[in-house]
Amino acid sequence: MSEAKNVDRPKKKTYLIDMDGVLVHGERAIPGASEFIERLKDGGHKFLILTNNSRYTPEDLQHRLNNAGIKVDVKNLFSSAMATAKFVKSQKPSGSAFVLGGTGLYQALNEVGYTLTDYNPDFVVLGETESYTYDRILRASQMIMAGIPFIATNPDPAGPAENGIIPGCGAVAAMLEKATGYMPYYVGKPNPLIMRLALRYLDEHSENAVMVGDRMDTDMKMGLESGLETILVLTGLTTKEKIKKFPYRPMQVLDSVADIRP
Repeated sequence: MSEAKNVDRPKKKTYLIDMDGVLVHGERAIPGASEFIERLKDGGHKFLILTNNSRYTPEDLQHRLNNAGIKVDVKNLFSSAMATAKFVKSQKPSGSAFVLGGTGLYQALNEVGYTLTDYNPDFVVLGETESYTYDRILRASQMIMAGIPFIATNPDPAGPAENGIIPGCGAVAAMLEKATGYMPYYVGKPNPLIMRLALRYLDEHSENAVMVGDRMDTDMKMGLESGLETILVLTGLTTKEKIKKFPYRPMQVLDSVADIRP
């Protein structure tokens, strides 16, 4: 009887997946999204849903997806708020921050041991929120002009809401930059930093990971610059015609995540 040979099996791919325009439109699941997530689970693939929206906590995001019929655990969600918290902790452990943002950003900073303060903080941190009050914007601008480092969770100038498109973190950051002369450091997509933090969170390497997204200027750019396989889906903001305007290309272009066979 011949001795069985040890054959190295290919490692299962890990998937990093954008949320809006890829899995959901607002509160509604994109057809085939739930089945795609179930295929990842059944196949034993590690995956992380990666979002630039810093307003919500992972629990909020899980609730939104579950209500849309997409069943995920909190551990499968990673936001720009979480990435920003990990970044500031790496720069100054047990530091402090003046924050303009939503619950997701406040929670993420609390969880890494950061003090939230209006007095002489180590960083001014801007994220997404329902409303930006003028007195908080004024205070932030005064701190930035006084030399406090300025960080923003993501550069998105606008984002979807129930009543249409609304100004996003990037728009408010641009206003503060114009007023102070200081540009923020953006942690979220397309900064490859958020990708590296997400991969570290999963204990995975870029060579074994796939980025799935709907935007050329964030998802595909970041995936390319981080050395990942890239899949663009056409359920969001990008059409086949728009792809031609960019100097780089995704490795695959598919109609939706329903067409992905891990």
